[in-house]
Amino acid sequence: MQVAIDYSVRHVFACRMNVQHLLDVRMVQDRLDGKAALICGSVAYDTILQFQDRFKSHILPDKIHILNVSFLVPDMRREFGGCAANIAYSLNLLGDRGVPMAAAGHDFAPYARRMAAQGIPVDHIRVVDETFTAQAFITTDLDDNQITAFHPGAMQHAHLNRVSDAGSGIALGIVAPDGRQAMIEHAAQFAAAKIPFIFDPGQGMPMFGGEELKTFIAQARWVAVNDYEWGLLQQKTGFTVSDITAQVEALVVTRGAEGSIVYTKAKSLTVPCAAPKAVVDPTGCGDAYRAGLIHGLLHGLDWETTGRVASLMGAIKIESRGPQNHEFTRAEFDRRYRDNFGQTLEESYA
Repeated sequence: MQVAIDYSVRHVFACRMNVQHLLDVRMVQDRLDGKAALICGSVAYDTILQFQDRFKSHILPDKIHILNVSFLVPDMRREFGGCAANIAYSLNLLGDRGVPMAAAGHDFAPYARRMAAQGIPVDHIRVVDETFTAQAFITTDLDDNQITAFHPGAMQHAHLNRVSDAGSGIALGIVAPDGRQAMIEHAAQFAAAKIPFIFDPGQGMPMFGGEELKTFIAQARWVAVNDYEWGLLQQKTGFTVSDITAQVEALVVTRGAEGSIVYTKAKSLTVPCAAPKAVVDPTGCGDAYRAGLIHGLLHGLDWETTGRVASLMGAIKIESRGPQNHEFTRAEFDRRYRDNFGQTLEESYA
C-alpha cells in the first residue's frame, strides 16, 4: 500500500515555515546534486506518561515475584518517533535528503501526512494493514526512572522492503535499529549493491550474537555506537578498536555529555560536546547526532568537522521535548557552530 499525500498539504506547511530556512535547504540540496541517504530503521509512535511520584515508593522489594501495580499518570503526550524518521527529520533540517525505509501499520496516516508536509519522502515506508505502527509506552517517575512497554507491530515486517527499491540516487545508507531480519537483509543488500553504509545497532544490539555482529562490521563502511553499546559490542565480538578500524573507515563512539570519539586507522579524534541552551529531553539525541554524521559524509567533510556538526545536532535536539520538535535555520546553525567551535562552518564545504 502506498500513502498518497495531496500537494496542498505540502504547500500549506511550506507557507508556514520560515522562508529563509526553505531557501537554505534548497541551496544545500543543489550542492548535493541529488545525492540522498537511505535510512533503514523504524517509524514509531511514542506515548510519554509522567508519574508524579517515585516508583520505589510503590514497589515492595520483597513482593517483586507477585508484582501487580498501577500508576496514575495525569500528564501524557504522544510524539512521532522511530530511528529512521528521527534521522530523516534532522537530516532534512540540515538541507539534505534522507529517504526513510521502514514498515508502518494501518494507523500510519497522521504520521505520513506530517512527514510529507515537511518534505520527507514516504515512498519507501511500507504500510502493513493488519498491524499497528510500532509503539512505545514510556512511564517516567520523578527520579527519571522509566518503565517502557514496546510493541514492534509492523516493524516485524520491515524485511519486506528492499534496498534496491530506492533506485539509483542513493549515495550512502544507514542500518539503524529495526526488525532483526530487516537489519540482516538490508546490510547484506547495501553490501551487494556496493552502497557504503553506517552500521548503527543501537537498542537492537541484544538481538544479535557475536558472529552476526562481525558480519555487520565486515559489510559496513562505518560503525556508530554509544559508549554502553561499544562495551557490549566488544564483549560479544571480542573486537578491539584496531580490529574494527582494520575493516571500516571509522568507528564513532558517543559519550553523552563527554562528547564523542572518532577512531580511524590513522588516529583517534576526540570531539567536544556542543553546549545546549537547556537540557530538556535526551530522547532522540543519538538519532540527531547520526544525522550530523550522514551530513558530513554526504558533503565529504573531514572527521573533525563532521563530528562537530553531529555534536551540535545532539545539543540542539536536547533543548526540545520529543525527537522531532527541534528547529533551526541554516544561519542559526552556522552561528552556533562558530560560537561553539570558533570556526566558520561554510569554509569546510569548499
